[in-house]
Formats: sequence, structure tokens, C-alpha cells
Amino acid sequence: MEYISTRGGCPPRPFSDTLLGGLAPDGGLFLPETYPQVTAGELDRWRGLSYADLAFEIIRKFVTDLPEADLEPLVRRTYTAEVFGGPEITPVKELEPGVHLLGLSNGPTLAFKDIALQLLGNLFQYALGRAGTELNILGATSGDTGSAAEYAMVGKAGIRVFMLSPHGRMSAFQRAQMYSLQQPNIFNLAIESMFDDCQNIVKAVSHDRAFKERYRIGTVNSINWARLMAQVVYYFKGYFAVTSGREPVSFAVPSGNFGNICAGHVARSMGLPIRRLVLATNENDVLDEFFRTGVYAPRSAARTHATSSPSMDISRASNFERFVFDLTGRDGAAVRDLWAKVEAGDAFDLSGTPAFARIGEFGFVSGRSTHADRIATIRRVWAERELEIDPHTADGVKVGLEYREPGVPMVCLETALPIKFEETIVEALGRKPSCPPPFRDLETRPQRVTVMPPDAERVKTFIREHCQRPLPSLLRS
Repeated sequence: MEYISTRGGCPPRPFSDTLLGGLAPDGGLFLPETYPQVTAGELDRWRGLSYADLAFEIIRKFVTDLPEADLEPLVRRTYTAEVFGGPEITPVKELEPGVHLLGLSNGPTLAFKDIALQLLGNLFQYALGRAGTELNILGATSGDTGSAAEYAMVGKAGIRVFMLSPHGRMSAFQRAQMYSLQQPNIFNLAIESMFDDCQNIVKAVSHDRAFKERYRIGTVNSINWARLMAQVVYYFKGYFAVTSGREPVSFAVPSGNFGNICAGHVARSMGLPIRRLVLATNENDVLDEFFRTGVYAPRSAARTHATSSPSMDISRASNFERFVFDLTGRDGAAVRDLWAKVEAGDAFDLSGTPAFARIGEFGFVSGRSTHADRIATIRRVWAERELEIDPHTADGVKVGLEYREPGVPMVCLETALPIKFEETIVEALGRKPSCPPPFRDLETRPQRVTVMPPDAERVKTFIREHCQRPLPSLLRS
């Protein structure tokens, strides 16, 4: 299995060469040359596997250049009851007949990002240990990626984390999860703008090849293929949980940066019987607009709404490039031209093209949810099932219910525990959400963060200055 760039500008390379770098040298995103196919017999054999065993079976199809004798124990020590609070890892609950909630909030930071980033942390440490080198991770977060990445990398030998977040745009709980970490290898930078500008800085730094190579810059955002690969697993696990044979299933996915639902696209491309991938946006509905009209028109920071599902306050979805690469028949030159427009601040229009005419083949449908919809959905789920759901999950449930089909189970993907969005839950239910005991004093802990303007050069200067600090020795890891 080798990997190519969505922009067609670099030769195929093995998984290990994509792991630590993130972006491809030509600025594109890595994808497998072809998606590995899953046979009906494999689906039957995998049905009863534990999460860790299933993860190994799927990941080994993508990671063919690491010894399986090393990969298997690495996967097993990632997906444990101790880390994820129980043996199921991603339990399923029924919301109503035929509609299910796939629980993805059981990791150490109470959000779905833990499922991939716990694996990524172990993969990074393994690769760095083999090479005897260091890595400086540069990431951007709209809410949950930051804390999940930092908790996965805390104390990891040879790794520093520089995490960018939009200043004042996350919930108090999300900020406290990140900023309260005092470990010397964790650095939080609050950027005085929206998430899109944080993400643009990460890409700008990654495009500076000399800087990237000198300071060993890697990424944990979902532009890193390994993270998306790990997310493919829970689509299979969710499918097995709600079926008994090989019947089709639909998934409803709250989507901002397109990484979560892109993993569903990969699972479907591998042969998992997914009928529909239901993409749910909030008021920042650029992706919904594309799937309805064929026009992709990212908005400026000034035109991006601040909403009550803040992790989806995104108008430039990085992983969308991977899907468009597949939609255009894997035409790297076409994708390069399209993203040149996006990077110049323009829109592109695929309506009327042969590519957009094929959109139905990929199973995508979409919808939009508003603050009023979120409040109503949170209330409805509590009234009917006494389940608390967070506002992002509510976006997914609201749109997912609009696309129910008789005889086709609808699996709604959970985003995070509601405690991370207390203000909205109080508005919806008139009380604070439940909070796991280890987090009850979180917002009162001392916080450490550096605020700076949206300037890639300022971020690079910060990285240079802090790379002088020694890290724990790889030899002691």
C-alpha cells in the first residue's frame, strides 16, 4: 500500500513516509493509491471482534510497511478499557426505533477526536523511537482536536505540541482542558481570529519546506492521513452493532472540517454497506451548499458565524479536498487548480460538470441545523430517552432524522459529552449537564496560554524560541 497526493505532484510513498509530515510536499493531502477492499467473508468474520481486534484488521490494510508484530500490540494498547472507560470503546444506544447514537466520547478528553489521536500518539512515539529523532507538532483546533492531541502527546518522549486555537471562540470547558496542561512539551497559542485562520497558519508553515525540515514539523489535524484512517474503524463497529446480516446502514455526521465524514466515505469505498452519508452543518453551511448546488464558496473569518456548536464554525474544510479528488476521478491537476482558487479566496463551481453529475454515486446528502434546532433536539432526546447530547451531536441527529428511510438503520455519530458545552445545555434543559468526577474542578485550574495575532511568521518565531528547550530523552522512553 502506497500513498499519493491529491494534487498529483509527488511520487507514491509508503505509510511511514506520510506519518510524521502531514501535508504532501506539493501541498496536497495523502491518500492510498487505491482503497483496500473488504470481502463479504471478512465482514462476517469481523462482526464479533473486539474494538482493538477490529482496528488491527482494518489498519493493517493501510499500514503495510510496519511489522505486524509491532503494529498489533501498538493498536491493542491504544484501545483499552482503561483509556476509554469500558471494553466497548464505542457503545451504541437507541434514540428511537431504527435510529441509534454511536458513542464516541469515552476517551480521556470526552470527545470523538480521542479515538484517532490516542492511536496517533502511539504511532508517533514508535516512529520517533525507531528513528531516534524529535518531532514538533503544529496543529489547529476549533475545540476538541487540541485537547485530544495534547492529552495523547503529554509526556511522550521527543515530542512538542504547538496548538493554535481561535481566541475566545471555544467553550470555557474546552479552553480549560487545553490551557490547564502544564507539561513542558505542550504550548497553546490563542490566535486572535477564527479557526480558519489557525488552519491557514498551519498550512502556511507546512508549505515552508526549509522551516518544516529544520524544525521537524508534523501535524495532528485530520490533514494527517493516519488520523482519518483510525476513524474508519468506528464506522465498521457501528455498522456491526445495528445489523445482523449485510443490510445497508446510513450514518449522520456533524461536519465542520469534513474529516469525520470523510472517514465514512473511505469505509464506504472499502465496501462497507453504507447507503447514505448524511452531512450535517450548523449555520456555517458551506459544505451543505456544495452538496446541494455544486458550488464551494468558503467564507472569510468575518463572515463565519460564531454558533452554539463552535467546533463546526469552519468555512474551509481541509479534508474536503480528499473527497473532491475522488469525485473528479482522482485528477490531481484538476484538484490543484480548484484549490488554487480556494487559496486565493475564491469559490469554485462544479455544477453542470461530469464530476458533480456523479455525486449520487457517493451516497452523500446534506442538511443544515440552527441554534433553535439544536435546543429543540437536545430537549427532545432528553424527554424521550433521558440522554444528554451535546449541540454538535444535536446538529447530526436533527439532520439525520430528516433522512430516515424505512428498513435502513440511521446511526448518528456522537461528538462529545455535553459538559463541554454547559451554557447551551443549561439553555435547553434548565440545568447543568452531568460532569465526570475528574473534571469537576477543571475550569478553576491555573491556565497557560499565549495570545497572538493571526501571523504565520509570529508562530514560526515562537516555535524557534521554544525548540531550544530540551525534551525527555528518547533513550529513556
